[in-house]
Amino acid sequence: MTSLVHAPGAPCWFELATDGQVAAEAFYCALFGWTIERTPMPDSSPYTIFKLDGHDVAGAYSLVPGAWPGPDGSSVPHWGVYFRAADCDTVAKRAVALGGRLIAAPFELMEHVRMAVCSDPEGVAFLLAQQRAHPGVDRLGVDNAVCWAELATRDLDRAEAYYRRLFGWRMQAQPAAASGYRVFSDDRRRLGGLMQMGPEWGDMAPHWSIYLQVRDVDACVARAVALGGRVLLAPFDAGADRIARLSDPSGAAFYLIRVADPQAFA
Repeated sequence: MTSLVHAPGAPCWFELATDGQVAAEAFYCALFGWTIERTPMPDSSPYTIFKLDGHDVAGAYSLVPGAWPGPDGSSVPHWGVYFRAADCDTVAKRAVALGGRLIAAPFELMEHVRMAVCSDPEGVAFLLAQQRAHPGVDRLGVDNAVCWAELATRDLDRAEAYYRRLFGWRMQAQPAAASGYRVFSDDRRRLGGLMQMGPEWGDMAPHWSIYLQVRDVDACVARAVALGGRVLLAPFDAGADRIARLSDPSGAAFYLIRVADPQAFA
């Protein structure tokens, strides 16, 4: 049972959809020191809970044909972000009324969660979770766990307006970011960011991403490559932080970050 309480609108679960579940388990466990716990889904396929020192940090399941799309709208391996909803049905309706789309209507996933899959006005998929027996991740902002969720968008102002109205987030502009950046937060802490995509992104579709906190980005990148991962964006300094973007052996992308000031994500 988690001791971490997720406020409505906060990222509360991170889930890998993969076409190589066993290989993904091996990759992430070797990279981050995670262990796994498998539980059967209603169709008898296994669902993987990734654990860090016994605490739930993420999940994984096998991608099947016809499954709902990933963060860029395609049914390929990806990391998905769940946002907590006090009432999943109400928030799903609001997501559509604000200009989004309902990909999967609210449903009960066994006793664990009531969930829905939505997309925002740009077509970026995200998930809602009304927590039941499983209350979400139990570690955030510590080494080898997710510390940040980020939307890369072609229309920063529209995305800001949509998510602020949907989840009640507070938004703070970051003037030092040349391409535009917004940090979103609730009444208690910073939750993630919205990034303006520029020409340098090429034809990449808007998408949600996760950042995993590590002590040494360069060493972690080298280890990931040795394990079969791929470097999408080589390590670089962003202020005092250091960041890299990788994909796992199946192609699911994620970021690594060494945080200079851990309180920045608190």
